[in-house]
Amino acid sequence: MAPVPSSTTSTITLNINGEKHHLSVDHRTTLLDALRERLDLTGTKKGCDQGQCGACTVLLGRRRAVACLTLAVAAEGREVTTIEGIADGDDLHPVQQAFLELDGYQCGYCTPGQICSAIAVIEEHAAGWPSAATDDVRPGPTPPPLTPDEIRERMSGNLCRCGAYVSIVQAVSRGAQARAESRTAAAEEAAA
Repeated sequence: MAPVPSSTTSTITLNINGEKHHLSVDHRTTLLDALRERLDLTGTKKGCDQGQCGACTVLLGRRRAVACLTLAVAAEGREVTTIEGIADGDDLHPVQQAFLELDGYQCGYCTPGQICSAIAVIEEHAAGWPSAATDDVRPGPTPPPLTPDEIRERMSGNLCRCGAYVSIVQAVSRGAQARAESRTAAAEEAAA
């Protein structure tokens, strides 16, 4: 007689940083615990374990998610990007480079979550999504300016206990500028 599968576990496939991982997990296993404990992807940090600090922020389907409140079974079939999947080989992502150049970190514990969140913030802004700091939320031909107030509001879910906020805002701004320059260069190249 074949063993009856447990009703509290599932075998899932997680697509992490472009690589598929097959895991048998308890339904209560968080994405954070699956990443850190089962897949040894320890770049994503466990901070408050309550979704309040943002240290565990990952990109889930190109949108930010706190991995400590996301169940691993809910991430099945979706693209998950952790800090380990941000760089392109030895080439840092522009946001990573900006954090490095502008000292957007102190102890570095929150930095992986800050960087993942910043990448999503830049994309959300470029797509025209308003924030609580956006003066005019009506859709326009271009997104509103990405001011320091906009960046602070959009990054408010990520805490830095060391207080590197000034440098973090500058790094996000520089990352957004690099994204815009890259898109402009690609458009010019395509037009040529």
